[in-house]
Amino acid sequence: MTDIVKDYLRFLTDQGITQKTAEKTKQWLLASDDILSTLANPLTDIEKKRNVINQVFPKEIRQFMINVCIDGNADRLLDILEDYIEYCIERLGSIRAVCRYVTPLTKTQQDELKRFIAEKFKKTDVEIEYRHDSELLGGFVLNVGDFEYDRSYSTGLKMMHESLKHQTAKHQTGDNTANDFTQSDIISVLKGEVEDFDRKFAETETGHITRLGDGIARVHGINHVMYGELVEFENGVRGIVQDIEKKTVGVVLLGDDRGLTEGSSVTRTGKRAGVGVGSALLGRVVDALGAPIDGQGEIHTTHYFPIEREAPGVIDRKSVSVPLQTGILAIDSMFPIGRGQRELIIGDRQTGKTSIAIDTIINQKNQNVICVYVAIGQKSSTVAQVVNNLKKHGAMDYTVVVSASASDPAPFQYIAPYSGTAMAEYFMSKGRDVLIVYDDLSKHAVAYRAMSLLLHRPPGREAYPGDVFYLHSRLLERSSRLDDEHGGGSLTALPIIETLAGDVSAYIPTNVISITDGQIFLESELFFSGVRPAVNVGLSVSRVGGAAQTKAMKKVSGTLRIDLAQFREMEIFTQFSSELDQATTDLLDHGHMLMELLKQPLYNPQSHHRQVVLLYAATHGYLKGVPVKKVKAYCEGLMNHVAIHASGIFEEIDNTKMLTDEICARLDSAMSSYKG
Repeated sequence: MTDIVKDYLRFLTDQGITQKTAEKTKQWLLASDDILSTLANPLTDIEKKRNVINQVFPKEIRQFMINVCIDGNADRLLDILEDYIEYCIERLGSIRAVCRYVTPLTKTQQDELKRFIAEKFKKTDVEIEYRHDSELLGGFVLNVGDFEYDRSYSTGLKMMHESLKHQTAKHQTGDNTANDFTQSDIISVLKGEVEDFDRKFAETETGHITRLGDGIARVHGINHVMYGELVEFENGVRGIVQDIEKKTVGVVLLGDDRGLTEGSSVTRTGKRAGVGVGSALLGRVVDALGAPIDGQGEIHTTHYFPIEREAPGVIDRKSVSVPLQTGILAIDSMFPIGRGQRELIIGDRQTGKTSIAIDTIINQKNQNVICVYVAIGQKSSTVAQVVNNLKKHGAMDYTVVVSASASDPAPFQYIAPYSGTAMAEYFMSKGRDVLIVYDDLSKHAVAYRAMSLLLHRPPGREAYPGDVFYLHSRLLERSSRLDDEHGGGSLTALPIIETLAGDVSAYIPTNVISITDGQIFLESELFFSGVRPAVNVGLSVSRVGGAAQTKAMKKVSGTLRIDLAQFREMEIFTQFSSELDQATTDLLDHGHMLMELLKQPLYNPQSHHRQVVLLYAATHGYLKGVPVKKVKAYCEGLMNHVAIHASGIFEEIDNTKMLTDEICARLDSAMSSYKG
């Protein structure tokens, strides 16, 4: 406590400040921003400050406040007043309460209320103000300290309505009421609710807004609130506690602040921020809070998962060994992704990052994999286009789309990936394999930076707060593959990061690279030269490697990365040479053929057997001498020829995931007989 506050409290003791004075000053404090700015401004004339002080302060402390302003300590006025109020209330040992009622309370009931407050708050003197409020319908509401005790009929009816709604939802599938929810069931539920009506008694901890703006509310009270807890404002909008200080908490609003002002009440919910989860989400487009935004009606979820959960421990996991096929030849052959892995997709804007993720989702059809696509800071039209493409290819049946568009407030963009992960974790807890795409975490970091600066957190490098690494690490650590004892489910993450001019050494890219198990780097130069997907072989890597590949793929793709690296190096070295030896010419021709083979149209993922057969043909010389422009047509003809002359070989490769000597012999026989 500062010396000036100590002097001030000593002054109050000498003056014998009353409870009434404390309450009057407390009310002044709720609307003090303009007055404080006037008093704290060193350029304001002292006479003007004196007039303001005479208008708003009790006479007992006016002269002291004038002395504070003259001494240049006006910047501590807010601290002084808050300490003053706390001191007065504590010193007097009294507490004030407000009771709203419809039917006046009897003398006995009033005495019981006083006794309850005195025991609950350990105060000897209890002052209760009684107010008539017809909106309560019946019963009463007691506000005392930071708590609200609600025993009104209006709240009881509201709770009954919510309970009935929940009971009905249990018997619904989609929008259709189940046949087994009969009339007798409805009557039984109603009887139970009516019998329980008189026992409903809500106790909530409340506070009030002291500062509001830019989607951030500074709240005084709710002293026992938890970090990350949901709170509810008096207009029905909810918020998440994101900043806890000595006397106030910072809350980010999850909605419009219309109707809220300084002094508006805030109520604890006692619940961590979370979303409804369940199979009903499949095929739907929802916002960051899990509410439907696709116009297809309500979603009746069966469970509630917190958006922030502790990642599974090392003991609960097992190694990544089952491949997650993307259907993209360049990735499945050189940078394989396993179920439970975190593989970063990184590159400049408009280089095909989202396309790789969408192709991967489309390729999970009939693979028993649930997909979650989280769009962060994207245009609504872009998200709609993604949804249409997924529907066109039949992928929405097993996909959930979570959208926090660019027009949504920063808090929505901040919680969207956590909400999507909670939805994915529900399916993982049921033993399912899940793929989640975060598109993209660069915009997520920007939204968090905006929110943190509004909460007055100190900025660091590139104005990001110091915990921006933790922001993404605690999100991506939740992706894992669980052991059989914990259900055997998996959560595979494909985070997307946008770079500027290919700079992978920037703050956010280096952070996410260090968290993930590898990255697929997309190069602008390759993209604009027609190589799509524009995967840079040198900068891309998968730290899981061959453990996430089938034996068949591992066998045919063994030398692919080396061949391409030699080709890129030799191409640069010989670009100005006019005469080349035969070995160099063969190496360049082979490289051009591989580059053409790895090109792949959008939304056209390839099956496992097709990838294996094409790579087998390329690495065993069956494409040698084929002009680059004719490679695609030649490959189509070759696949058809193999299907006819090696009947059943595709199914055998898909089922066994191996290339046995017998399969290789049949492939050699079929390919050698193909004349193109």
